[in-house]
Amino acid sequence: MDKEFFRLNDFSCGYGHKFKIEGISFSIHKGQFAGIIGPNGSGKTTLFKGITHELKRLAGDITLNDKNVFSLAYKEKAQNIAIVTQKIEVEDILVCDYVLLGRIPYQSRFTFFESKEDYRLAEKYMKLTDVWRFKDKLMSELSGGEQQLAGIARALTQEPQLLLLDEPTAHLDITHQVQVLNLIQRLNKQLGLTVLMIIHDLNLAGEYCNYLVMMNNGKVHFKGEPHDVLTFNNIEDVYNTVVVTRTNPISGKPVVFLVSEQVLESK
Repeated sequence: MDKEFFRLNDFSCGYGHKFKIEGISFSIHKGQFAGIIGPNGSGKTTLFKGITHELKRLAGDITLNDKNVFSLAYKEKAQNIAIVTQKIEVEDILVCDYVLLGRIPYQSRFTFFESKEDYRLAEKYMKLTDVWRFKDKLMSELSGGEQQLAGIARALTQEPQLLLLDEPTAHLDITHQVQVLNLIQRLNKQLGLTVLMIIHDLNLAGEYCNYLVMMNNGKVHFKGEPHDVLTFNNIEDVYNTVVVTRTNPISGKPVVFLVSEQVLESK
């Protein structure tokens, strides 16, 4: 894997005089599946909005393949970075037409119809994400998990180098959580797609990601491989919660166990 494929260098952004994140520095290798974790209010969403330019940068730089992301034209940026938000915008649009929107960055100013190549790529990624079976349904008719899959299909149709996801498993049951993350993991491996994901669940983060950035109070608390990040010391420091950490006997990945107050008081 190449070093510093995607890098944040002393990056800061925020909401004026309100909350802001400061001095964020980390790098992701080409083909990594990285996750950003941390408690509510730690700065995960603020960081995501800063990376996606929803919030104005206050300091620092972000580079992709040694190019400053802030200097890229809209089309070049959209051809290299695809974003899947936590809540997919649901409209009365057919799933196939929604996915085809991912080809907009490749169309010229006066293009009014999709090309055969656009349709070929949309079909390819709808089949890869198992969205093809409901391509003729309206987005509003899909479940939350199905909408997430359609959002990922649309993002892949952009053919990006980097896929950014904001809590893709939020509000999903365990079946759909695993379905979505298994898909992202397959895409990461089969396509060599670099992934950066905001994720709330520490056990899902430890099981699926191979690099983690733990946020706290608007700063990076710890970063590295899941076993190094998801220690009981780090978790108790950041989450102020007593936990026990072990290793999954099948996957070898870290697992976090909670301990109730009642149990603690009885010890």
